[in-house]
Amino acid sequence: MINRRIKDILHSGEAEEKLTACGWVRTKRELKGFAFIEVNDGSSLAGLQVVLDENTLDYEAVLKKLNTGASVEVTGVLVPSQGKGQRIELKAQTIKVYGEADPETYPLQKKRHSFEFLRTIGHLRNRTNSLGAVLRVRNACATAIHQFFQEREFLWVHTPIITASDCEGAGELFNVTNLDLKNVPLTDKKEVDYSKDFFAKPTYLTVSGQLEAEVMAMSFSNVYTFGPTFRAENSNTSRHLAEFWMVEPEMAFCDLNGDMDLAEEFLKYIFQYVLKHCSEDMEFFNLRIDKTVLETANNIIDNKFERVTYTEAIKLLEKAKVKFEYPVSWGLDLQSEHERYLCEKLFKKPTIVTDYPTEIKAFYMRLNDDEKTVAAMDILAPKIGEIIGGSQREERLDVLERRVKAQGLEPEDLWWYMDLRRYGTVPHAGFGLGFERLVQFMTGMTNIRDVIPFPRTPQSAEF
Repeated sequence: MINRRIKDILHSGEAEEKLTACGWVRTKRELKGFAFIEVNDGSSLAGLQVVLDENTLDYEAVLKKLNTGASVEVTGVLVPSQGKGQRIELKAQTIKVYGEADPETYPLQKKRHSFEFLRTIGHLRNRTNSLGAVLRVRNACATAIHQFFQEREFLWVHTPIITASDCEGAGELFNVTNLDLKNVPLTDKKEVDYSKDFFAKPTYLTVSGQLEAEVMAMSFSNVYTFGPTFRAENSNTSRHLAEFWMVEPEMAFCDLNGDMDLAEEFLKYIFQYVLKHCSEDMEFFNLRIDKTVLETANNIIDNKFERVTYTEAIKLLEKAKVKFEYPVSWGLDLQSEHERYLCEKLFKKPTIVTDYPTEIKAFYMRLNDDEKTVAAMDILAPKIGEIIGGSQREERLDVLERRVKAQGLEPEDLWWYMDLRRYGTVPHAGFGLGFERLVQFMTGMTNIRDVIPFPRTPQSAEF
């Protein structure tokens, strides 16, 4: 990690330090008798300027190989820079070229490339400033998530990727099978005979680890999941991925208020961590991608989130002097335009909407005393709308059975979930955060495919 060592030297005030630096050539500028190359190893936005002259070993031969994209190892002396744009530079003594890059065919020459083009070269796009900054911020977000929960003594649990349950009941699942699709076994009723399949029943890639996290919370009190989830929704938009990561904490002996408190603290913590550890990258996004990135981050950190019930929110939206594309009426789910109006125009800060109508929420959410609403909450953030969704879970067996049946499911299929209510049930709550949506929101990137290294979308699964 050459840039980390360089930062240490800068902070210590050392001069003329001998250093070996490895990385990829970003640019080359030749002058009479000497040349400048910028080398970057991906550890920071800024690269290292390397100066070569005729005293550099094999100067002429090496210079011909130092094209954009080539990988190098440079040994030399770190000295104060005489030029503008950097405080120090590496005066090269020897340069070893590990791998050349043909300037006629290398697709990342020094010019602006569209994100659409970069998606076609996903194996190389991470060498650009934008994608490099995105993935460093993504790394910092992941580190902050683990640090937040570990500091609070949550247990990180690994919930299954292969599951027999559809947590949300939406049906947009990828099937998992090892049946021969050219010769699928059938029952007497001409239906797929899943008894011949690997797991002897229909199984899927998970869309959520929540139900399994509830199992673990009933033994360990406070747990969280952080892993890949999958949705077979055929939506080819800038907001959808078929494979994405979810963070889902679950807390025993917790109600909706405790759930909201933790979620608010959680978001603030992540933003503070990233601003501290990725300040250079965040300033880049603010300059090149979205000039409100830093303002948005500080809005999350500095403000206590507004809290309003769904019923109150509907009344406020009905009074709004704004023509919405989608209707506003009690019983209908809030659309993105409604969510953004509440947090951007009305309250001008993150907003938590609670107590949604029963009919538009999942079976596992706790039924309120009015039997019309459930103890659910969504955190709405400026510029993106919903970023966290959560609820207090239904811990009463009789109510849960009634809710499951009302949504067309069979309690017997969730026998293990029902058992949690039979044996030592407790109030418990949790929430879910879409990791890519968080990174997209934080960086200002407009397309979710540009905040994950290898996006999976309809008709696209490269690598």
